[in-house]
Amino acid sequence: MYFKESTGFPKDFLWGSASAAYQVEGAWAEDGKKPSVWDKFVRIPGKTFKATTGDKAVDHYHMYKEDVRLMAEMGLKTYRFSIAWSRIYPDGNGQVNEKGLQFYDDLINECLKYNIVPMVTVYHWDLPQALEDQYHGWEDRRIVDDFVNYATTLFKRYGDRVKHWIILNEQNVFTGHGWMLAKHPPGKFKDMKTYYQVNHHAFMAHAKSVLALKELYPDALVGSSFAYGPAYAVSDKPEDQMACVDYEDLKSYYWMDVYAYGRYPRSAMKYLESLGVAPHFEEGDAEILKEAASKVDFMGVNYYKTCSIEYNPLDGVDSLGGENNTGKKGTAEMEGVPGMYKVPANKNLPTTDWDWTIDPMGLRFACRKITSRYDLPIVISENGLGAFDKLEDGKIHDSYRIEYLRNHIEELKKACDDGCRILAYCTWSYTDLLSWLNGYQKRYGFVYVDRDEDENSGTLKRIPKDSYYWYKKVIETNGEEL
Repeated sequence: MYFKESTGFPKDFLWGSASAAYQVEGAWAEDGKKPSVWDKFVRIPGKTFKATTGDKAVDHYHMYKEDVRLMAEMGLKTYRFSIAWSRIYPDGNGQVNEKGLQFYDDLINECLKYNIVPMVTVYHWDLPQALEDQYHGWEDRRIVDDFVNYATTLFKRYGDRVKHWIILNEQNVFTGHGWMLAKHPPGKFKDMKTYYQVNHHAFMAHAKSVLALKELYPDALVGSSFAYGPAYAVSDKPEDQMACVDYEDLKSYYWMDVYAYGRYPRSAMKYLESLGVAPHFEEGDAEILKEAASKVDFMGVNYYKTCSIEYNPLDGVDSLGGENNTGKKGTAEMEGVPGMYKVPANKNLPTTDWDWTIDPMGLRFACRKITSRYDLPIVISENGLGAFDKLEDGKIHDSYRIEYLRNHIEELKKACDDGCRILAYCTWSYTDLLSWLNGYQKRYGFVYVDRDEDENSGTLKRIPKDSYYWYKKVIETNGEEL
């Protein structure tokens, strides 16, 4: 749709930024915290860039007051952060750790002191290692009860102050990388049957947590965040269009339909049943998923890129794809499922150094698709540019990041004009942080942090980048001055 005049962003729009506990906090074994699966996984040789770990990360655990003060000076309206499960329940279940609970009390209160809305992610991938040791974590149905117990502890402790909750972050990523690509814990390759069962357990954990929150705080806003990369068919050939439908059912709607409708896409389930890998349901699961879906308040979207889809013949590409974790352009591998689809590079779009397409209009496209299919409000819980930032004369001139964010915000404003109900826009990320497999070379933040892959490097000094001051003006003008 195109309009002569824009209505702009809502007056109560939440301009924010985001982080994840493992990527920023550090203090990996302090104040009662025990290891998460990531604390163990990063110690396996070859798993991360230059063997980097989150042991110290950017030391947000000790420097959160400075970080929140910088957020306040920028005028940030909301800060999305995750809670480390193994700080709250060091063994995943059993005894709760009061020092862990107190840290997040302090962080939440520090945000509120500056009128920054805390937006809490319950789970951002850092499963307690103890649960992996006890029963293989997400692979066992027992994870559902332990997760809901953990989530309910958070709701009871913080629900008087936290009104925005994201239950799971990028379920499609942590399960796909964990059980199909072997890139995340537990590092399994092409274990399709377990992969789909793990996802079902995660869906049940999400659903039961939504119901637990609404029982305690009916007015709280809740959803989960999905890593959505909208798909474009490469041509108007019917086989390319059908390949795109197949891709979206298996790679996007498989998750979003469960969050919004409480059911799996019918065609996707028929396909999984034909392969013998469809998830097992326990009695009552279908009803619980549907009830939770009726209480979800928004669709969380982590948006970075789009993809192009082409029909893949039976003798075609057979690959799960492979991410570029070096920052050397052109090293990502093509994904493909013979007889269904393949994912070639889009020649119409530029890419980052990590081979992610840069497609601002894709953000509007994502919002339109979600609005049309689910009619839910949307929280953009992540959007940002990872780049090689250079410190020059004590400053970081990241005009490329400003351009990236400006173009995406312009498209998001058009989505608002289109009738999409966008509640918040959280950039990834606020400070530089550990980029999981990519170390500290891939920087996303508005605030530069002085450190690199060497665990003992740098002063951890915070230095606002040019983009920090630019976003400050964006927030002041509610997106009118870009």
